[in-house]
Amino acid sequence: MTSSMPTTKDSTDLLALYTDPDTCPTDQLEAVPLAEESAFVAWQQEIPRSYLSLSTEELDFRIRRSRLRLGDRLVILGHHYQRDEVFKYADYTGDSFKLAQHAAAQKDTEFVLFCGVHFMAESADILTSSDVAVLLPNMAAGCSMADMARPADVFSAWAEINNVLGNQHGTIPITYMNSAASLKAFVGENNGIVCTSSNASQTFEYAFDRGEKVFFFPDQHLGRNTAFDMGISLDEMVLWKRGKPFGGLTRDDLEHAKVILWEGHCSTHQRFSTEQIAEARSKYENVNIIVHPECSWDVVQAADSNGSTEKIITTVNEAPSGSVWGIGTEINLVRRLADANPDKDVFCLDPVVCPCSTMYRIHPAYIAWVLESLEQGKIINQVIVDQKTRDWSMLALERMLQLN
Repeated sequence: MTSSMPTTKDSTDLLALYTDPDTCPTDQLEAVPLAEESAFVAWQQEIPRSYLSLSTEELDFRIRRSRLRLGDRLVILGHHYQRDEVFKYADYTGDSFKLAQHAAAQKDTEFVLFCGVHFMAESADILTSSDVAVLLPNMAAGCSMADMARPADVFSAWAEINNVLGNQHGTIPITYMNSAASLKAFVGENNGIVCTSSNASQTFEYAFDRGEKVFFFPDQHLGRNTAFDMGISLDEMVLWKRGKPFGGLTRDDLEHAKVILWEGHCSTHQRFSTEQIAEARSKYENVNIIVHPECSWDVVQAADSNGSTEKIITTVNEAPSGSVWGIGTEINLVRRLADANPDKDVFCLDPVVCPCSTMYRIHPAYIAWVLESLEQGKIINQVIVDQKTRDWSMLALERMLQLN
């Protein structure tokens, strides 16, 4: 079974509930058998029925047994947003780019099991050698933000921009790491670059050294926050609206803009609000507010600081004992930070327990299924990026790597 995301009933329709910022697909984080997960209906259904009712204890035993048998042939990567019962199996942990780097560093490994989402596994496949099989436990583990930038829509927008401004318009495309491999290839082929939340400003500098405008996708908030921090005013940014003729813009809008933002967002980070920050400040006199730059502009402006997942972790870990931290990012990460810093008061700004719903689709049952299949000589859920896409994507990623 290879890479494409499920197309039976477009995932955007199938998972509407789980990408709505006003809803949350889980009301608890405790491990339960897969069949009891509230969102199971939207997940990869090919898993054998025998795995559905296995208890947490039985799954843990079987996963650990398979890992011992597979030995050095296997490396497991775990994203910071994973639930604890998955995160504990990871040999390496980090954000999406850090994990891709770990994947690329594996020289004598046959299999990389990426406990993240689909675009992360694609990046790992691009950065690893062709004899390494990158596997995703659940092929339905996508990303709502990445899904908001369908390649065909982005290509169409680029053509419209070219038609209006001319082929020499000096616009450089930047795609966030949270995007399909085909979009990474697109920016690679068009003198663009990939960015992460930790190096977005450097990639903007790269772009403005080579052109006059930036076309940034899929996360409007990261793009807006990055540009604003670099001194670009809000009225020099325009929003290309998905599904609108010419993005809902005019020729004058495009000619005046320095940054063209795609209408996309992270459904988890969209939940954070200035009201939550105000409530935290009223409750804790000396609270420090730190949020992810995928949060909206007004939330970032109301916070004391913002930064990537890795920056948030470092900032809280290095903070003085007794300090208070209200954090605007995914709940599993915040909970682990709180556990790791018992001398500090660490809490999530969002009072509703809402994990990254797509990341949450990685359940131990899927891990057991994939690993036990490997023991039997069967590779399932392999993510494979075609050679042309791989080559252009690698170029865009290498441009980013040269910045760090």
